[in-house]
Amino acid sequence: MQDGKRVPKLKEPRSLYCVPRDVVLPRWPVGIDTVCPKPDLTHNHTPPPFNEEFYKRPSGANLRLLEKVDTDKHEGTVVYQLPLMRFPFYTRSRPTAALEVCPFPLAQYDDDVLRFESRFECANLFRARRVGPYEYELELRWDYFTMKHTQWFYFRVSNTKAGPTYKFTIINLLKSGSLYNEGMKPLFYSERNAKNKNLGWLRMGHNIHYYKNNIRRKDCKGERYQYSLTWQFQFPYNGDVCYFSHCYPYSYTDLQKDLLEIANDAVKSQYVKQRILCHSLGGNMVHLLTVTTPSTHLTEAKQKRAVVVTARVHPGETNSSYMMRGFINFITGSSPDAKVLRDNFVFKIVPMLNPDGVIVGNYRSSLAARDLNRNYKNPIKDAYPSIWSVKAMIRRMLTEREVVLYCDLHGHSRKMNVFMYGCENKEPSLRLQERVFPNMMSRNTSKFKYSSCRFKVQKKKEGTGRIVMWQQMGILNSFTMEATFAGYNNVHFNSNDLEDMGYHFCDTLLDYCDPDPSKVEHVLANLTRIVKAQYAAKIGKSIEDLKDLPLEDLDISDLESSDGGSDSSVSDGPPKLPLLRKKCASLQSKKKYKTRKERNQIHRQSKRRNSKQTSEPAKSKPQSVAGESSTTKEEKPAKPKQLERRCSVSSAESPSTLAKQAHGIPKHAQERVEERQAKVNKGPTQVYPNIGETSPAPNYLLSEDRTEHTPPVGAIIPQRRAPTWVRRTPRHPAPPPPPPPPSQPSTPANPPRNVNIPAPLSSKQIQNINYYYHIPTLGLTFSTLKVTPHLRLSH
Repeated sequence: MQDGKRVPKLKEPRSLYCVPRDVVLPRWPVGIDTVCPKPDLTHNHTPPPFNEEFYKRPSGANLRLLEKVDTDKHEGTVVYQLPLMRFPFYTRSRPTAALEVCPFPLAQYDDDVLRFESRFECANLFRARRVGPYEYELELRWDYFTMKHTQWFYFRVSNTKAGPTYKFTIINLLKSGSLYNEGMKPLFYSERNAKNKNLGWLRMGHNIHYYKNNIRRKDCKGERYQYSLTWQFQFPYNGDVCYFSHCYPYSYTDLQKDLLEIANDAVKSQYVKQRILCHSLGGNMVHLLTVTTPSTHLTEAKQKRAVVVTARVHPGETNSSYMMRGFINFITGSSPDAKVLRDNFVFKIVPMLNPDGVIVGNYRSSLAARDLNRNYKNPIKDAYPSIWSVKAMIRRMLTEREVVLYCDLHGHSRKMNVFMYGCENKEPSLRLQERVFPNMMSRNTSKFKYSSCRFKVQKKKEGTGRIVMWQQMGILNSFTMEATFAGYNNVHFNSNDLEDMGYHFCDTLLDYCDPDPSKVEHVLANLTRIVKAQYAAKIGKSIEDLKDLPLEDLDISDLESSDGGSDSSVSDGPPKLPLLRKKCASLQSKKKYKTRKERNQIHRQSKRRNSKQTSEPAKSKPQSVAGESSTTKEEKPAKPKQLERRCSVSSAESPSTLAKQAHGIPKHAQERVEERQAKVNKGPTQVYPNIGETSPAPNYLLSEDRTEHTPPVGAIIPQRRAPTWVRRTPRHPAPPPPPPPPSQPSTPANPPRNVNIPAPLSSKQIQNINYYYHIPTLGLTFSTLKVTPHLRLSH
């Protein structure tokens, strides 16, 4: 419908973009087998009726170091271990069915042995070793096809015993700092609890320590060591099936169930359009949601501004999926604020950017063994299809409407609360504009901490989504919203707290885009006072001294520290995919210069070096050959300056050398030149200007002063004016020379210099000289190979 009239149009190819009406089995890389999947946790996210406080470590507790042992000679008995991958890189994928296969025959062990399992979505336990009656050492699996990125953990334990205190130690973590030393507890889930008490995930454990051990890292050189996390725990039931996790799991199957619930809702499906943005490297669907109120007129649709929200680019940051779930639930709800947002904005939502990594249980990388959030700058479509598609979607959308905000949802493993990373604008008219939205959000909820926000643009983070959208797309409000894995005010976040952040995000968007600018002006004035107070404290002055100083004169970039917290700050290079090596060869990272001055200086030196090589080609010395008299040797005469660069090499050099120095003459032509040179041993060889082959040089051209020598009778003089001399290599072998005439005709005493037909030559000259006359105006060439000149068309 357009302007109240029905407009016919072609239907879209639904098989290419439509979401299936049922849950699709996830596709796994070949070589990975799965067992029965995890239980349905959809109805077990009910938070406990009490606050889950941080763990308080007893005073005087010291962190002990593990003994230095070889990883291949650990003490204890291996009770669980995943099989190794068949290939060192991703090859292909398939939908893997559930297989009830156990890596180790547990029948030979006692009944007191715990049974571990991690062959299901999001799980990543690699090996479990029993070192005591109730003590187990655990090793996490690296991100597939890498040897790093271990922080997220998720596994299943069965055959539990109530009463004994079990001790678990994960021995191959990589980050130097962790929130476990700040009081964070691991997550525990019990199927018996969920069935009997309707309780989901709980924060449990005591004697929790995160410390450095003496096991060296395998992913880097030098003396760098791994870290261990240890905790003690008592199971509540005998024979229970339990799970341990770093954060609340949210799998690819959970996402499909949430989206199917929206698609089956008759009201929500009217303003929520679900499409498949692309397929991942492993063949899994990357979903795209467009949420807006359908417009009746085209002009009304073009006036709407756009908001882009993405999540789960890092698979192990599951708290971002819960913030995304809260955001989607609010924006598709029936509240008046949600309706206002849908009427004025077009929301483009990508809830899971890295479904492959989520399925296999990676922490940061995809199946290409690279961090997707470091490859927004120059994404490769075949290796990072979701990143390439998001950029293409935003670029296309910018041609239709303004994108007022871009936000990528993440989780943080070292900081508390919820905060944002932005991009500082140094233009005077846009100063502090990027800080307005985060400051407004801190006013709407106490869980968001503005003092933890950072707006410094670091060079090592230039490949992240927020910086690329700000630099390349020109989006002013480009943010990364980080949610802690722990909580705030010594209380853990539960799943409802994370979902509430989606509601607060929408509430802040309403305040920021309010037609009344008083809110934004008030926040800007407040931010100006805060920045001036921080700058005055840094330089040792009072805020009154900076009261009249304009904000453009303040250098506030050094007021913030680094936004550290990630161990993958720099891109690892091209994807680890041998099938794409040729495509990635042209995208290899160039040498990075420290300053622009250094780059310009090196480029100038390179240009100067190239120009010097082209202006000074290799000079070869002419070879002096014997003259008519074999007993005496003539002195080597000086060459004319105009012929100095055309001097040929001696015939004694190899054909390959001659082919390189003959200015592009084919090898077969050069061999004929050598044959002629072997027959004629008179005078040094010369190459005339615009002539490619060598020939005996007339003696009068070998003198420095041409005026003292007159050309002999019958000499051929090359000329540059029309008609000009052109030395060509014949395409076909020259015909054999005719027999010499009985009597040599006499030549005139003073032949004209500008002649079109040369004087008669002797048979010896005809055999060794192959000159052509070329008349450009007529397009004709005269040859002296025959006694009677013949016509030949020129090219």
